[in-house]
Amino acid sequence: MELMGSSYDGDYNNGRMEGTGEYTIPTHTRYVGEMKDGMFHGKGVLHFPNGSKYEGTWEKGICKEGKYTFSDGLKYKETDWDYCDGKDRRFYSERCNGLKPAGESQLTDPDPPRVIPDGCYDTGDGFYDPNTRVVKGYDGNFLRNADDQEHEWIVLSCRKSLDEFTGYCPRASTLEENLQTLSQKSLVFTV
Repeated sequence: MELMGSSYDGDYNNGRMEGTGEYTIPTHTRYVGEMKDGMFHGKGVLHFPNGSKYEGTWEKGICKEGKYTFSDGLKYKETDWDYCDGKDRRFYSERCNGLKPAGESQLTDPDPPRVIPDGCYDTGDGFYDPNTRVVKGYDGNFLRNADDQEHEWIVLSCRKSLDEFTGYCPRASTLEENLQTLSQKSLVFTV
């Protein structure tokens, strides 16, 4: 177990994890709960590094039933899921606390949003550097290498740091011409 980077703190029986304990894997995901014969068995909770959790009932290492709760407190429901559907695109914090006044944008559920390192993307569980193709947790620890499919999805879908200057039109030589060009492109700016 220690050779793989995992650790266990809890009860043992005949040299095997049995009773209650806390099992941590190298990605810093922790299982806290009941063990039997070296496996998750009984009631337990998986705590993920991003703050979300999965509470379940396990049988011989396999989860038989459970509930997932996002880090912001939103509980996942398999049926009657009304969060983030086509009719309601508010963040969960906006559903709980209300919308901001007109002119104030909320870019992410955590408000204010996390500051993203230059050239990186916010993946929801950490920051992705497209040059190294590595996702690191918000604490800076390694999470994973991105394959081609994940790389493409992140670049197309995730929020990127503001490391590029946007809005400049090289053909326009004055501020007035730049503003006219931008207004023709129907860009929206919030101040």
